[in-house]
Amino acid sequence: MTAGTGADTAAPPACVLFDLDGTLADTAPDMAVALNRLRAERGLAPVPVDRIRATVSQGSPGMLQACFGLNPTDSRYAGLNRRFLDLYRSAIAVETALFPGMADVLAYLETQAIPWGVVTNKPGWLTEPLLQGLALWSRAACVVSGDTLNKAKPDPEPLLHACQCLAVTPRRSLYVGDAERDILAGNRAGMRTLVAGFGYLSPEDRPREWGANGFLERPVDLFAWLGTPAPPDSGL
Repeated sequence: MTAGTGADTAAPPACVLFDLDGTLADTAPDMAVALNRLRAERGLAPVPVDRIRATVSQGSPGMLQACFGLNPTDSRYAGLNRRFLDLYRSAIAVETALFPGMADVLAYLETQAIPWGVVTNKPGWLTEPLLQGLALWSRAACVVSGDTLNKAKPDPEPLLHACQCLAVTPRRSLYVGDAERDILAGNRAGMRTLVAGFGYLSPEDRPREWGANGFLERPVDLFAWLGTPAPPDSGL
């Protein structure tokens, strides 16, 4: 773990908010299945999961570019995107799972009565069934999806809205994400921010230059920011 000023010595946060894809959960496997089903429908060979994984944080534009060489201005893009999302929604939580150690983090937050939530650019019609499938929907104290408001990350409004819902101040809150827009949004909201280095970073990313307060190699590195050692069975 690379810890910025305040790690280990700072007071525990009033809340912890997570990005969803590539931070809270490893959703790439189910997205890869949907994309390769779409390729099979069009007589194309499958694309390796690792190639898809690096583009998940870029959303549909990045994934369809990697798998079909299309961008949103292409005439075929809208139709392929609709079909991809339908295929993904039909099997949204089959291979998806929390990243190793994240279950320990969430359990600790709950035992300490520190509310945690999700702020994602994923649309609500995908966010809710995914969190339901992971048995997290009723546990999250707040969920803000990409279409909850008229603005999405990197605008700070979704994070400010989450803090308002939880009745906490942004400066006492922590946001964890694996994309530059996550860190930009958190910083603009006045929150402490951490890069999920275990997430969907591409070779072109420079996460240590994003201006975050810290960098997490693994989810359990978050315990240092909660003012407690990681549990002994967490793999440390």
